[in-house]
Amino acid sequence: MTAKAEQTTKVNELATSFSTNTIPLPGLRFIPPKERNDSVPISVPEVNINSSKFAGVISLRQEMSLLETQIKTLMNRYKSLTPGLFFLDLQTGDYLNINGERIFPAASTIKYPVLIALFEEVDAGRIRLDETMVMQRRHLAGGSGNMRFRRSGTKFSLLETATRMMTISDNTATNMVIERLGGIAKLNQRFRKWGLEQTAMRNMLGDFGGTNRTSAKDLVRLSALVTNSNLLSDASRTQVLNIMYRCQNRRLLPSGLGKGANIAHKTGTLRFVLGDAGIIQTPSGRKYLAGILVRRPHHSPQARDFIRQVSQLVYNYLDQPTVTRLP
Repeated sequence: MTAKAEQTTKVNELATSFSTNTIPLPGLRFIPPKERNDSVPISVPEVNINSSKFAGVISLRQEMSLLETQIKTLMNRYKSLTPGLFFLDLQTGDYLNINGERIFPAASTIKYPVLIALFEEVDAGRIRLDETMVMQRRHLAGGSGNMRFRRSGTKFSLLETATRMMTISDNTATNMVIERLGGIAKLNQRFRKWGLEQTAMRNMLGDFGGTNRTSAKDLVRLSALVTNSNLLSDASRTQVLNIMYRCQNRRLLPSGLGKGANIAHKTGTLRFVLGDAGIIQTPSGRKYLAGILVRRPHHSPQARDFIRQVSQLVYNYLDQPTVTRLP
């Protein structure tokens, strides 16, 4: 099996594992653009979420107290960092919450809910992934990504634009998608309907001042909504996981996972904050959701080391038989 075929197989296995009804899709391919239809207005659909469960997915059972002790011990070695983290075991409902509701600059993790909003509109039939996106000067943004180096007027399919937004965290691509979704106010309205209490956009990308906000718990709530198909069709969820599995920054949560683990995730980086959030499956089949944000001194590499070690502690704790784990 070629490396490309093996990656496609892993992606579809990760996507289908969250629902027996998931429709397997092939690996991503860029579709030639077609003219978009702006006559269909963007609207914010109602979301039916069971309020008795976390994101309507699972009842929170008990905190992972032993793991919390381990991570707080680790935090004592990184006094210059201010972390917020939330992890949820989808099998048991056990969770870890250390400053999970604390509000942080979102950095590029804000692109995660933007992607979900896009696919919600695709499911509603108001947007097509093969429609044409025309990059204009107003979209151009510094920071991550390379689309800003292309000539104004360059055309991309919406699928390619969204994929660049997530896999290489392209800020210019993100601004194009935000505009296609009706702008910041529309997105904030949608985030509130999803129950994301600490998540809000204030500026387009790149938001180098960190005005866009979120929390670790909100990022995990979003992942829970995605895994349970509360927001997306099975086909769209598979496409989302296909895209997020290909995130090129592997230095944060992925660097703490064991061999054979799969992660669909989105990172965020600013000089004073680092974050990562995603959906993880261990080789044994256990699935859990992760969200971590860390305030740091200017470009401090300690934040990256801390996230890696937290990821490793959580992975080692969860990737063992339930009967051997203490509450």
